[in-house]
Amino acid sequence: MRVLVVEDARSLADVLVEGLRDQGMAVDAAHDGLAAAAKLDSTSYDVVVLDRDIPGIHGDTLCQMITDRGDRAMVLMLTAAGTPGDRVSGLGLGADDYLAKPFHFPELVLRIQALARRRPSARPRILRAAGIELDPIRRTVTRDSRPLNLSVKEFAVLAALLRAHPAHLSAEALLEQAWDENADPFTNTVTVTIGRLRRKLGDPPIIETTPTVGYRIATPS
Repeated sequence: MRVLVVEDARSLADVLVEGLRDQGMAVDAAHDGLAAAAKLDSTSYDVVVLDRDIPGIHGDTLCQMITDRGDRAMVLMLTAAGTPGDRVSGLGLGADDYLAKPFHFPELVLRIQALARRRPSARPRILRAAGIELDPIRRTVTRDSRPLNLSVKEFAVLAALLRAHPAHLSAEALLEQAWDENADPFTNTVTVTIGRLRRKLGDPPIIETTPTVGYRIATPS
């Protein structure tokens, strides 16, 4: 899942980014509306966590810009303006959810996950292929009913491959979906993570590599 956090309070933005990454999400941050608009033009996000009162382009205007897009991200307004009237006006701008500050972080995580499932292009909650079952909400994964203990990044990579099944995903696409904009495309991070994932998934091998194309979940013969 790819998330954009738009928050001008840098300390809060850092906490949100770190916490959401710990939940296995690929998270970018923008500290004003102009930077957020630039990221939205270059990257496809599942959910935007949007502070309403931000410099550059106001959060209300940015929300309308997002909702005017065809394949748009879901918008969660996260703001100190939490009266019933504020909520009504924010939702009236096209926001998909509204959470007032201060908030409980576990609730924020659940709301982001719920919005990602509601996105029109979203897949079913439980991802299944080739004997694997992965539940992004409960953060559980099994192969042929055998529980697997995966790291955060291994889990994110496997989820991305299951969402793409039976198609391939390039290393660049996996970096975009499972890491964030600061990931170095010239490192062997994806290769190393895929190697660890293969070992944990066990035999018969299930992650297929096609040179110059990428990786995919293949049905064992």
